[in-house]
Amino acid sequence: MKPPGHAGRQLAWPLLGPGSGTRRALCTQPQCRPHPRPHPRAALYHTSPPLRSYEPGDVPRQTRSPTAPKPHLDMRHIRDNPELYAENCRERNYPAAAAYPARINDLFAQWHDQRRQARDLRVQANLLRRQIANPGSLDTDESPEALRIRGLTPDERLAEGRTIKAALASIEAAETRLTADMDALALALPNLTSPLTPRGSTPRLLTTIHDDPSPSPDPSPGRSHVDIGTELQILDFPAARKTSGWGWYYLVSAAAELEQALILYALARARAAGFTQVSPPSLVYADIASACGFQPRDVDGLTQIYPIAQPPSDRSPPLVLAGTAEIPLAAMLADTTLPDPAALPLRRVAVSRCYRAEAGARGVDTKGLYRVHEFTKVELFTWTAPTDAAVTEAFDDVVDLQTEILWSLGLRCRVLEMPSTDLGAAASRKVDIEAYFPSRRERDGGWGEVTSASICTDYQTRRLGTRMARGDGGGEGLMFPWTVNGTALAVPRVLAAILENGWDERERTVKVPEVLRPWMGGREKIGPAAGGGGIGRGGVSGWGGDE
Repeated sequence: MKPPGHAGRQLAWPLLGPGSGTRRALCTQPQCRPHPRPHPRAALYHTSPPLRSYEPGDVPRQTRSPTAPKPHLDMRHIRDNPELYAENCRERNYPAAAAYPARINDLFAQWHDQRRQARDLRVQANLLRRQIANPGSLDTDESPEALRIRGLTPDERLAEGRTIKAALASIEAAETRLTADMDALALALPNLTSPLTPRGSTPRLLTTIHDDPSPSPDPSPGRSHVDIGTELQILDFPAARKTSGWGWYYLVSAAAELEQALILYALARARAAGFTQVSPPSLVYADIASACGFQPRDVDGLTQIYPIAQPPSDRSPPLVLAGTAEIPLAAMLADTTLPDPAALPLRRVAVSRCYRAEAGARGVDTKGLYRVHEFTKVELFTWTAPTDAAVTEAFDDVVDLQTEILWSLGLRCRVLEMPSTDLGAAASRKVDIEAYFPSRRERDGGWGEVTSASICTDYQTRRLGTRMARGDGGGEGLMFPWTVNGTALAVPRVLAAILENGWDERERTVKVPEVLRPWMGGREKIGPAAGGGGIGRGGVSGWGGDE
């Protein structure tokens, strides 16, 4: 029997624990329906992301620092396909941005007219310069402009030269403004959507993990991980509220051990799949975050990124806390030309703390670990050749790895092809995996996202200046690799799912997934604390969770 595969592959993997070697463990109760590998699709192109909604009359200007990578947008493709981009904006619920492609063409027509005027003025300036330097140089030129200039007095020629110089300076300034406006509008367009992405707001079910996506026949919600963690004295929210406020938490004893076990397990699985481990910075330039398309805002337009306060004397570019390791991973190759296309794909994995302001989110999914301001995440990132075949292979590898990890943890999940209205600005295609949370049965049927994977084509690499030499014999010039990112493990949500799905009401214990036990000293269950010191408002956290 085979464990699940995203693309129906025959998959078997080692139980990667300390000292486990390469022992393979095959599923004896396969409960996952693999979905077929997608058919080849039409070529995808890049654009750049909307960072907020703009009124049609606005130009969505962003401030770029001098050190920021220069974007290399395919303006020609946008100008040649304005309706394609406009419809793409409408499908992705960016109605204001749908007007931008037509505005880009209008601005380009103005820019082209300015260029024509500048060429005419330069012709006049050259004739004037020749006549002033050598009065007889235009004697054989019978063009109307040459005849006009020969008829001017020396003072009139000098005055006209000054007028032309001022006019050229004005035209150059207008060209600069028009170019900046076109770039700003193009940067506010989302990536073109994959043909495989469902249009609208309804996701498409691809497969289930551990089968049976129907709810439990018991209509009452299961115990929340908050209640379980509090009873076992391994989660402490009251102390975190006093320390940091809403959206923060303490993991204590077995919960902290479980967090580290999940991290180590996911990293081991990723390394075994060919990903090179990286330890990235948590602070990034705001320009880099924007170039990656990560500046999410809620419906009220409130920022979801934590900016870093810098003293007035600090002239360095603004810094922000990274919302995901995807940002510093993508930036590793900013302003870089890859010399050997044969080295692709390049696979990286990183564990990092992630910071999300979640402005305006309080009151929605706010209880417990499901929506928090800081969390640990193991992130996968891949640069591929700019072809459908290469990027689809890398994408399937990521989703397969996500599926295998969640299957091995024993969690019931569903794998969804996400619709166009759910895509981030950078993504052309996105697959989410949602785990079943018994306590969320009355909200979204119990399902909650735990991993996500996206194809971003050359959206990020064009904005970050990541290039590659042509390796296809197609002549000189540079190409832009494509990128794939995915969550190997969002630790708090998976930890919460393990607590809720592994809870034994009779024993008052939580079953530890077998694959995590090597990193938890062989522990099979998390039981009640041995002593007092329970968690409560104003109380002291216990160091419980031991059997």
